[in-house]
Amino acid sequence: MGLVHAGMARHGTVVFTHEQTKGRGQRQKAWVSAAGLNIALSVVLEPDGFATSQMFLISQMMATAVANFMESYAKDDVKIKWPNDIYWCDRKAGGILIENVLHGSEWKFSIAGIGLNINQTDFGELHAKAVSLKQITGKNFDPLLLAKELCDELEKQWKKMHVAPNKIVQEYKSKLYKKNEAVKLKKQNRVFEAIIKDVTTNGRLVVHHSMEETFDVGEVEWII
Repeated sequence: MGLVHAGMARHGTVVFTHEQTKGRGQRQKAWVSAAGLNIALSVVLEPDGFATSQMFLISQMMATAVANFMESYAKDDVKIKWPNDIYWCDRKAGGILIENVLHGSEWKFSIAGIGLNINQTDFGELHAKAVSLKQITGKNFDPLLLAKELCDELEKQWKKMHVAPNKIVQEYKSKLYKKNEAVKLKKQNRVFEAIIKDVTTNGRLVVHHSMEETFDVGEVEWII
């Protein structure tokens, strides 16, 4: 984002760090990553030719790219938890946070931050909820080399989004975590059970219980 403010942002620029001290996730939650063990990067995207109404398509593209990358090592059970967290066997392996830059009504940039657990094995009190590639495979990895592989997959999905956006949407929905399953959700003081059904074009989660409801990102949280 600093590159954007300095007028130096270029499409495809990737900023990688070995240590992140103030990681952020959805709903202003902290993203904690051990130094030197994981992937923590941001990529500058210039969405030429796309309307602001298609912002969620960028999120779907990023999520499918990261999920595809994870699948190349973890094989089965990689899912995308709405809107764009990466899960393996009900445990969180990574997260994506996208911030958009608008000049008036013109969509100039998307800055997509990705955090992926690679070699970390100690997650403290989150040990039952988090997982890393090392825990999944039993192997150590070079996070920087894997980051380059991830960027190759991002480039592949970016190109696909331009020629066949519907395929991105289909891939995303095929990987949707808990689709057609009952989950517990919370909206303010209301906790309820519902079946995950779909995600709309503009990124609203569609669930069904006694009736159908849709929710914006950040409007409802999972109780797992």
